[in-house]
Amino acid sequence: QLDETVVVFNGDVMTQVDLAAVVRLHRERKAKATIVLTPVDNPTAYGLVETDAAGNVSRFLEKPKPEEITCNTINAGIYVLEPDTFDRIPKETAWSIERSYFPSLVERGETFVAYVYDGYWIDIGTPEKYTQVHRDIMDHRFTAPPFEGTPPGHRLVSPGARVEDGAVIDGPCFIDDGVIVKAGARVAAYSVLGRQCHIEEDARVDAAIVWANGRIGRDAVVRDCILGRHCHVGRNAILDGGIVLGDKSVVTDYSRL
Repeated sequence: QLDETVVVFNGDVMTQVDLAAVVRLHRERKAKATIVLTPVDNPTAYGLVETDAAGNVSRFLEKPKPEEITCNTINAGIYVLEPDTFDRIPKETAWSIERSYFPSLVERGETFVAYVYDGYWIDIGTPEKYTQVHRDIMDHRFTAPPFEGTPPGHRLVSPGARVEDGAVIDGPCFIDDGVIVKAGARVAAYSVLGRQCHIEEDARVDAAIVWANGRIGRDAVVRDCILGRHCHVGRNAILDGGIVLGDKSVVTDYSRL
C-alpha cells in the first residue's frame, strides 16, 4: 500500500519537463494532485483541461468535440498524486484516471493544481509520431543521447558496424553495432538501423526505422517505414509511405507494399 507522494508518467510521452519544479509546486500548494499541462494546436485528440486564474483545475474533458474546446491546454500525461485520494479507486475494476479520478477531484473541491509546460512534448502513440521523435532527436529539437552534442546532420555509425566501399551514408542517421551495409547500398537521412541489420548491395533505406536483425535484400527500397525485429525484405521489393511491419515479417522478392 502506498503511503507517500506518487509521480506518474504516461509511457508514450517524450518531454523535457522539469519534474523537480512540478513536485515543488505540488508541495507549495499542498495539492492532492498536480497535473502537467501543455498547449497544442488541436486538443480534440487529447484530454482538455481548463484552469482558473489561480492555476487550479476547474474542468477536465477527455477528447473534446470541436465545439467543446474552450482552451488549448491538454493533459501531458504527468501527474503528482497523494495516496489519500486513492480510496475512491475501486479494486479489480477497470477505471479511468482521466474520466473518473480527475473529475472526482474537481467535484469534491480538492486542491487540484496545474503546471503548464510550454517546452518539447510529444505523444508517441502513433507510427507517425514515433517516427517524428527520431527526427526530433537527430535534429536536436529533443536533446537526448546519442545525438546530444553532435553537429547538424551527424552520421552516427557504431565502431562495430561495417560500411563497405561504395556504400553511401547520408546524415543524420543512426547505425548500430554489427550492422553491415554492402557496396552500392544507400542509407539516406533520418534512417535508423538496429543491431545486426544487413543492407544488401544496391538496396536503399530512406528515412526508415529498422529494428535489430533486419535484412534488406539487394535492390530493395524501404522508405518512410518502421520494421520490427528480425524482418526480411526480399530482393527488389519496395516498401513505401508509412508501412509498419511486426517482428519476423517477411516481404518476398519483387513485392510492392
